[in-house]
Amino acid sequence: MAQLTCENLTLGYEGREIISDLSFSVNSGDYLCIVGENGSGKSTLMKTILGLHSPMKGKITTGDGLKQTEIGYLPQQTLVQKDFPASVREIVISGFQGKCGLRPFYTKEEKRQALENMKKMRIDDLQKRCYRELSGGQQQRVLLARALCATKSMLLLDEPVAGLDPRVTAEMYSMISQLHKEGITVIMISHDIEAALRYATHILHIGREVFFGSKETFKRGMFLGSYSAVTGGERNG
Repeated sequence: MAQLTCENLTLGYEGREIISDLSFSVNSGDYLCIVGENGSGKSTLMKTILGLHSPMKGKITTGDGLKQTEIGYLPQQTLVQKDFPASVREIVISGFQGKCGLRPFYTKEEKRQALENMKKMRIDDLQKRCYRELSGGQQQRVLLARALCATKSMLLLDEPVAGLDPRVTAEMYSMISQLHKEGITVIMISHDIEAALRYATHILHIGREVFFGSKETFKRGMFLGSYSAVTGGERNG
């Protein structure tokens, strides 16, 4: 059973459609990269999956034990967010807020998991540091650790390496790949087609041309001269 299914989605804002009749599904253990032209609706799609936006038409359903509130999310950062005056530990553990309900405190187990996620992202030595004092790469690892506190099943990542230098970018991709190998389903927006084809199991291209299928099928169409030339893909594998 699919963890996430999008059926006949039409998305947009202020009455203007930007995505029409889009359907795809994501199974447990998939690594889906969403690619496409600027303004094609990639971030809007991700926010709709999270329930932050409502589709104009169609529906999104979760399955295989996944709840929409249990999806970890790493958004694109604004300048204001990068200057947030909180400690690394405070930001990471805030990933549990969606599970707290009316409870005004974090449990001992949540504190333990937050520390484990900081260790996994190699930022446990920074936990008392102020977030805004960190480098861009360190901040992204903090946000990834925070997203891990929200989920054990699925991560949504909106251009997680934007603005990072090549070395830090490679480190970030490596960490995400390791999380995928440990069993977490990854859905990532990316402008980096080379990285998408290196790490992903499936590709969703949206825009003037639409493709959804395995990266192998996507690659076979690249001989046409442009990845956007590949259309009409079906799920493979």
